[in-house]
Amino acid sequence: MIAPRGKPRIYVVTAFPELVKSYLSSSVLGRGINSGLLEVSAVDIRDFATGAYRQIDDYSYGGGGMVLMPEPLAAAVDSISRREDRFVAYPSPQGVRMGQELVEDLRRIAETKRLVIICGHYEGVDERFVTRDVDLEISFGDFVLTGGELPALAIVDALARLVHGVVGKREAVSQDSFFSGMLDNAHYTRPENFRGDGVPGVLLGGDHDAVNRFRRKDAIKRTLSRRPEMIARAGIMPYVEGGVYVLQLHHPVLDRSGSESTTAVTGMDLHDIARACRTYGVKKYLVVTPLKSQRELIKKVASHWVSGYGARFNPDRAEAMRKIKTSDTLRQALEWIEGKERAFPFTIATTAKEQSGTASWVTLKERVLREGRPVAFIFGTGWGLCDETLASSDSIMSPISGGLDGYNHLSVRSAVSITLDRFFGFR
Repeated sequence: MIAPRGKPRIYVVTAFPELVKSYLSSSVLGRGINSGLLEVSAVDIRDFATGAYRQIDDYSYGGGGMVLMPEPLAAAVDSISRREDRFVAYPSPQGVRMGQELVEDLRRIAETKRLVIICGHYEGVDERFVTRDVDLEISFGDFVLTGGELPALAIVDALARLVHGVVGKREAVSQDSFFSGMLDNAHYTRPENFRGDGVPGVLLGGDHDAVNRFRRKDAIKRTLSRRPEMIARAGIMPYVEGGVYVLQLHHPVLDRSGSESTTAVTGMDLHDIARACRTYGVKKYLVVTPLKSQRELIKKVASHWVSGYGARFNPDRAEAMRKIKTSDTLRQALEWIEGKERAFPFTIATTAKEQSGTASWVTLKERVLREGRPVAFIFGTGWGLCDETLASSDSIMSPISGGLDGYNHLSVRSAVSITLDRFFGFR
């Protein structure tokens, strides 16, 4: 029988069930289990051992230490559910590295199947059991423990925090380290002065907005200094000081011959880029064209979806199309952003051509966090942005690469989606 979605069911198969039960009965995790928000059971391997001594381990063939035998492990797992109704995880140094994304995957699995966690011991478990019954091996790092109970309980604890209601304040989970790919900010409590060290004054002032700004900046500082490699995977939108804007330039851009040109607006660009901007939290999608007829066309298309029949037919599309704004020139668009944000944006120009002076998107993610300014991504149409636009931007992002033979002819709407996901996507 498959477990109903929304209530994780976890089984820890162990030779030390009392150790597991003791931890499961404590603190936040224990309250969640007692409240029925999730079910966690300790399954004693020895209950499935045979013989007078209930033996669960034996010497390794070929010499070496002790290994958990396959028969009692298989019998314990089979007692929990049928093969198709369970998912078996085995903490092991040979496994995939544990991370927040994997915790979320395991939570989803535990909502529809029984999640079974095997606690190894000694030299591990018989490889035939691993091959036959284990779906995923999980490593907590390049070190070895005496048993699998600690990592098994770590999996249960991390998973339980994601179950709605287990942790009292939902924002406490969303602000955890790794939840959005960034480290958490520092925390302080009483006394206000500890051995000469005080609490940052902003935390004592009662200004909620100032406290949030301080915590965002502190999280950025800690991540950049302690775990800079995390930035590549982090969704940084909540940490950007100011709004994020996408500018699509139709003039001046290059034509096939390399001359300055003006391109036409397309409906596919408007719809797809607007939806990408709504998905990733971009404040406005500014379409820049000097042609009045093109600006009127854009407004007409957007109006159909925002206030016309399209708004009633597809309200979700209306949310996206509200992001669209037109502008005559690039300078006008940037000045409009400056007026809204009270700060001139940090401008990132994009290009599909290899050239000097570009920076990788990872480097630019770090710089966006360090700059503490609103951000404007500038995308060209036609055959790309003019040299003048590239030169006037704060930075130029390296071309998006497929990693094969250098072919690079993505549509602007594809480039926008890829760029936004690299900077602001996490899940």
